[in-house]
Amino acid sequence: MAYPGTVATVEEPHRVDISFWRECLSAVDYVALKVAPVYYGFGVPHGRGEPVIVVPGFMGCDLYLIELHLWLRRIGYTAYRSRIGQNAECPDLLIHRLLRTLNRAYSDTGKRVHLVGHSLGGVLARGVAARRPDRVASVIMLASPFRGIRVNPWIYRTIEHVRNRVHGRACYGKQCFTATCACGFSCTMRYTFPHNIPQTAVFTKTDGVVDWPVCINNDPATDVEVAGTHIGLVWNPQVYRVIAQRLDAAEQQWRGARTGKSRKRRQAASATA
Repeated sequence: MAYPGTVATVEEPHRVDISFWRECLSAVDYVALKVAPVYYGFGVPHGRGEPVIVVPGFMGCDLYLIELHLWLRRIGYTAYRSRIGQNAECPDLLIHRLLRTLNRAYSDTGKRVHLVGHSLGGVLARGVAARRPDRVASVIMLASPFRGIRVNPWIYRTIEHVRNRVHGRACYGKQCFTATCACGFSCTMRYTFPHNIPQTAVFTKTDGVVDWPVCINNDPATDVEVAGTHIGLVWNPQVYRVIAQRLDAAEQQWRGARTGKSRKRRQAASATA
């Protein structure tokens, strides 16, 4: 039996009666961030140059994540844009672009890479971690529907539009962007998520885009609830605090693992001397 959060759900999108008007309050999240001490790096653990890639959500691009990107740099991390372009494309193509960025960040720093993904960006980050667990340090998902695609009607119609556009290209089959697709991305989503990679699922019950129960693991150790909006999670001071704490905890875990391995090698060397 799989542990909570180890396997994602691949299914057709479903319309859910969610009020999108809540997302108008995302501006409140942005204003709250600007006056919060965490935005200026106070009261949170800082990094030591570890690489972090921030991944945009559906229909978004790296531009709207600039505040998060700059903040990560401000608190001591080496932040990377995802370089996937607009997240309105065949998911398999997007995950290959993200893998290139992962490889670049790993090559630049020589360290495992943290992935922070918003909405569908978190699903892509999860897929990359499942595919290259040797290069990923942790995954933090912000309102990411990895347990099923249940969205408000407006987002559902947008998904249909993107899917029809993708199907209109000769290079893609009619199964692309569907639950029956057998591409690398869909197969990766069905992998068991690596147990040694820390993951965090941030969600809000006032989400106006996706049905929040599909964004959690049902595991108190990984699920974190905050107050706010779906869009506003990328500017939410509570989320920034969670990100800083989870990145630090993951780094401590990996440092402990490296120390343990070094100790075992020294003990083995002493035994054979």
